[in-house]
Amino acid sequence: MKVVLASASPRRARLLEQVGIRFEVMPSSIDEIIEDETKPDTVVETLARHKAEDVAVHQPERFIIAADTIVCLDNEILGKPADENQAKEFLRRLSGHTHDVFSGVYAGLTNSASEFTSFISFSERTKVTFSALSEQEINQYVQFGQPFDKAGSYGIQDDLGSLFVERIDGDYYNVVGFPLHRFYVNLRNKMPDIHKELFFAPDES
Repeated sequence: MKVVLASASPRRARLLEQVGIRFEVMPSSIDEIIEDETKPDTVVETLARHKAEDVAVHQPERFIIAADTIVCLDNEILGKPADENQAKEFLRRLSGHTHDVFSGVYAGLTNSASEFTSFISFSERTKVTFSALSEQEINQYVQFGQPFDKAGSYGIQDDLGSLFVERIDGDYYNVVGFPLHRFYVNLRNKMPDIHKELFFAPDES
């Protein structure tokens, strides 16, 4: 079975590799438009589905995995910062507060007509608490960290953003960008044949 990851995120790719899934990368080209009045879990589930559907058009008879992650503070979604000033603004707002990280996943099997014949769709929520940040810390992170390709302007797994996180309530990997446990359990319960092939089939390479 050929597996396609509909994401350009190196963090998601590393997580799937970590659990032994072999896949090709085919990023989606959709515009990630977020409606302000939409609930965060609905946002990530919808965006993940749109990414999967966009890639599926060119991927018949494939198992396609798509995901989307957002940061939400006081019911407001903080996306990827547009520039340095917005990155600093986001970090100031997160400083000393607890925010939510939502990841949505859509994963499904396409037929010869590139239509989904079966799929799973879900979202996961994790609470993250930041310690209080000084202006020096914020400025240094924006200058030397990697805030611009990450929701909320920070990363927890591969740069200085990990130093700001005081506490996590929930799935760490959800904050990285892909809730591995929920993905595993949902596949096991709803798509057992795919689950078996991904995680228990012998490696023929």
